[in-house]
Amino acid sequence: MNIRGTIDRPLTHDPKKQAPMKPSTSEPAGSAIPDFTSHGANDSRQNRTREMQLIPEALARAHMHEQLHQAERERRAVRLATARRMQRRAERASLRARRALAMAVMQ
Repeated sequence: MNIRGTIDRPLTHDPKKQAPMKPSTSEPAGSAIPDFTSHGANDSRQNRTREMQLIPEALARAHMHEQLHQAERERRAVRLATARRMQRRAERASLRARRALAMAVMQ
């Protein structure tokens, strides 16, 4: 019992085991529209997964960038506080020197 499959009821549902479609002789070669290819869908899906895999790396990079900026701001704040402290110290030393000079002149 050799039953042949039809289009509606194929012998097998596996496309690799089905007979290949033969081009029609009534149509000239190359007149049919090209088969739909899912390269774009696969590429975008691949890009999405690649982007999703790179999200933690991008987050870590952004976090490190923010930490570097925060550390730089803290260093600037420390330098500013040190500069102000040194300026006050210099002003006090200047006042002491002026007092000492005034005392020397007065005697």
